[in-house]
Amino acid sequence: MHQTKFALAVLAAAVLAGCGGSTAGDQTLKVKYSAQVSFGDSLSDVGSYAVGTVAALKGGKFTINGDNRAINPELTGKNWTELMAAQFSLPAPCAAETGLDGDASQGFSVPIKFNTGCYGYAMGGSRVTNPIGPNNKLTGSALGALTVPVVTQISNHLAAIGGKFKGDEIIFVMAGGNDALFQLGALQSGATAAGTAAGAAAGAQAFGANLVAAFAAGAPNPATAAQSIGAAVAAASAAPGATSASIVGAAVQAAVIAGNTAVGSQAVYLPLVAQAQAAATATGNAAGAAAGAAYAAAQGPALVAAMATAGNDLVALVKNQIIANGATRVVVNNLPDIANTPSGLSKDAPTKALINAMVSAYNGALTPLASEPKVLIVDVFAVSHDQATNPAPYGLTNVSETACDLTPAKNPLGSSLVCNGSNLKAGDVSHYSYADDVHPTPFNNLLLARYVSKAMVVKGWL
Repeated sequence: MHQTKFALAVLAAAVLAGCGGSTAGDQTLKVKYSAQVSFGDSLSDVGSYAVGTVAALKGGKFTINGDNRAINPELTGKNWTELMAAQFSLPAPCAAETGLDGDASQGFSVPIKFNTGCYGYAMGGSRVTNPIGPNNKLTGSALGALTVPVVTQISNHLAAIGGKFKGDEIIFVMAGGNDALFQLGALQSGATAAGTAAGAAAGAQAFGANLVAAFAAGAPNPATAAQSIGAAVAAASAAPGATSASIVGAAVQAAVIAGNTAVGSQAVYLPLVAQAQAAATATGNAAGAAAGAAYAAAQGPALVAAMATAGNDLVALVKNQIIANGATRVVVNNLPDIANTPSGLSKDAPTKALINAMVSAYNGALTPLASEPKVLIVDVFAVSHDQATNPAPYGLTNVSETACDLTPAKNPLGSSLVCNGSNLKAGDVSHYSYADDVHPTPFNNLLLARYVSKAMVVKGWL
């Protein structure tokens, strides 16, 4: 297994000599491409949002931005599509559409511009067909990411080139990640809301029950006292503007009337209240966790089905909008191992299992493209999973943490979008897998470019 891996690594390294350190001018290409066109999301975005405040913060791509080779030779600032263009001796790709539709007071409102001759349509936050992705203004994000979906990216390109591909372009398609992340975010919000509501209700009930039991215990007739104190607690809880203090006050008064005069002293009732609150917190937390888990479990199958639909939609776009309009070489990267990103690793076991099911559903839906002679499917999931579980042969030194310091003081957006050489974590992070919680470092982009190159060599396209 390791010998095979090593052989492939040598092949890829030979094919992609340095990937940024040198170009395809050192090699003989089997196929000469007239242009490179990329459709997708942040993993392929070459600067759609490199405007306004994002540009001022020396960002614009979803990796470690900028040429930081003075810090480490691997910190080139390039993503995999830029490295591939160099491999083909093509000009560096540029963003087809730039701009932001966010908060003007923060510098996130920049007019949309369509850049003639630029074929990097991939855009951070974009989904396959849904126009609302992560950080779109309709999600409440101040950034106002445009999140133009792949279906529209393809339409925009066809309009720009007269409706037909020439047939000598190389087309890259890599999408679906934001369909997963957006739906997981909505699931988390829904589960949190369900858990909060259930936890609050259970906690309030537990607080009242424990308070009644504790206050009634010191009365001459505990059973009778419990009834009267319970009624007082219920009435106080139902009153407009009820607070813990008002409920406790009503309980104390009822307990004293029922004969537990000692509880009228703060020295007596305050410890009992603290005990009731502790019990309520524990009960509420347990009930909230259970309700949140139940909500997530109930919604999970719908998310898996939605990912299969997104995959089917992408297949239809590749067949009916790209190949049918003249493209002859289309590279489609499937989804990587999202569950093993820093974001995925932070989730509980059921959520990780759901992420894997969602990714599997999407990648499985791409299978029909394998029979298309004009399509090459690159199994990015397989290699990213192996990198996560066996990093050393790939030269990776950290596969679970972020290379970028994402604290607000260092990174206002908490994203690799504005990560650069000035806000990295201490130490040598050049061979980390991830810049932020889901986006690769330049070195991991190099590994991806090599893997794609190897697949293209095998296909006879490089």
